[in-house]
Amino acid sequence: MKRLSLLLVMALLVLFSPLTMGASDQTRIGVNVLLNVDVSPSVLDDLAQYGKVRDVIPEIRVLTLQIRADDLALIRRLPYVVAVNPDAVRNGAPVDTVPVADFANGLSTWDLDAVNVTDYGFNNRQVSFDGSGVYVAVLDTGLLDSWRQYFPQERIAEEYAISFGGGGGEMGWVSTQPNKWEHDQDSHGTHVTSTILGYNLRGTPVNGVAPKATVIPVKVLNQNGSGWSSVVARGIVYVADLKAGPLKNYPVVINMSLGGPVLDAVEKAAIDYAVSQGVIIVASAGNSGEAGMGYPGAYAPVISVAASGWTGEWTPPGNRAWWYNLNVPDPLNANHYYITDFSSRQKPGQDLDVAAPGSWVVGPYQVNSGQISYYFLGGTSMASPHVAGIVALMAQKYPALTASQAESILEASAVSLPAGCRTIYTPYGTTKNVCWDADATGAGLATADAALAATP
Repeated sequence: MKRLSLLLVMALLVLFSPLTMGASDQTRIGVNVLLNVDVSPSVLDDLAQYGKVRDVIPEIRVLTLQIRADDLALIRRLPYVVAVNPDAVRNGAPVDTVPVADFANGLSTWDLDAVNVTDYGFNNRQVSFDGSGVYVAVLDTGLLDSWRQYFPQERIAEEYAISFGGGGGEMGWVSTQPNKWEHDQDSHGTHVTSTILGYNLRGTPVNGVAPKATVIPVKVLNQNGSGWSSVVARGIVYVADLKAGPLKNYPVVINMSLGGPVLDAVEKAAIDYAVSQGVIIVASAGNSGEAGMGYPGAYAPVISVAASGWTGEWTPPGNRAWWYNLNVPDPLNANHYYITDFSSRQKPGQDLDVAAPGSWVVGPYQVNSGQISYYFLGGTSMASPHVAGIVALMAQKYPALTASQAESILEASAVSLPAGCRTIYTPYGTTKNVCWDADATGAGLATADAALAATP
C-alpha cells in the first residue's frame, strides 16, 4: 500500500510538473524583425535581452535575431517592432569559354517561338531588341563551375556576382561567401539563366529571350536548392543598392524562380525598397497547383508567372527533337496552349499576373558534377525567366520603365487563355487531359512582340 501511494505521488508530480503544465518552449529559433525606427544601438541593446542579433539590414530597418520560441510574443509587443516572424523556407571552375559574345543568331526553341522572340531555325529574331544595356539579377542557386562552357563570359557580371548564405533556424545570421556563386552543385540557377541569355549546346548556339542582357548571379539558395527568406531579402537589398549606386543609369530586373507558402514581412520590406529604387521584380507563381501561389510571387508589386505548355509538345510521338525542329504556329492561338497541372492557382489575397512557357524547357542541367549535360525541366521556375527576359527587352526600349508600368503592359498585352481543357502528348507516347480554371492564368500568355509594341 505504501509503495502504491508513492507511485501515485510520483505520477501526480509528473502530471503537474512544469513540463506538463504549459511548460515554456526553450527551443532556439531564428526570427526576422521589421522595425518602425532606425536600427540604433539602443534598440540593439534592448533586443539583446531576448537573444543574439545575427544580421542587420539598415536600408529597410530589418534585423535577424536568435531567440527562445517563448519570447516571440514578447518581441511582437515591443513598440518599435512592426512585425516579427520565424525565418521562412525558400525553395527553388573550369575556365573554358564560349567563343561568342551572345546567342542572338542562335537556334530557336519552342518556348522562345511561343513568346514570339524567335521563329523556326537560326538567325530568326522576331523583335528588334535584345536586352543590351539591361542588367538581370538572377536570385537563385548561383552558377555551375562549368558556366563558361554554357554562357559567353561577357554576359555574366562577375564584378557584381555574390553569394549569401546562412539564415533560418539555429543559425540565424546571413553571411557572404566569396566566389561560391560560381560553384553551385544544384544547376537550377544555370538552367534559369539559360532562358534569359541562351546557351551553348555542344557547339550549337541556342537563342535566349534577351541574349545581350547582362546577368548578375546572386546566390541565395544553398546547394540543394532551398534557403531562407532572410537570405532572399538580403539578396534583394543588395541588388537594390546596386541600382541606387553603380547601376543607377541602367535598367535592373530581378528574376526569382523560388518561393514558399507565406509572405515574410522582411522579404516584403526588401521588395518594397527595391521597387522604390527602380528595380522590376519577376517571380515564379509556384508549383503547388490548387494549394495556391507561393511568395514572394503572390505579392502584388511582383510580376508573377504561371507555367504554360504547348499542345505540340512531343508530337509526333517519339520525336524527341520537337523542342527545336517543330515550328510553333503564328499568329498565336490560345487553343494551342494550356496551363500545367502543377502551376499554382491564385487564391484570395494573391496576385497572379501572366503565364509563360514552363513545361519541358531544355537547358543546361548537370546531374554529375563537371559533366556537361542538358535536361528538360518543368516548373514555374522555367516560366519566370521568360517574362524577366521580356521585361529586359521592354526596359531596353524604355529605360525609365517602372515595375507598375511593366506589369500593366504585360497584362494588357497578354493573350487571354480562358479556362478549359486540352489533350496533350506525354514524353512516353501516351496522352493525357489537362484542365484549368480562370484562377490559373492571370491575364493570359505573355509575348515579347505585343509587350514591346505597348511599351512607350
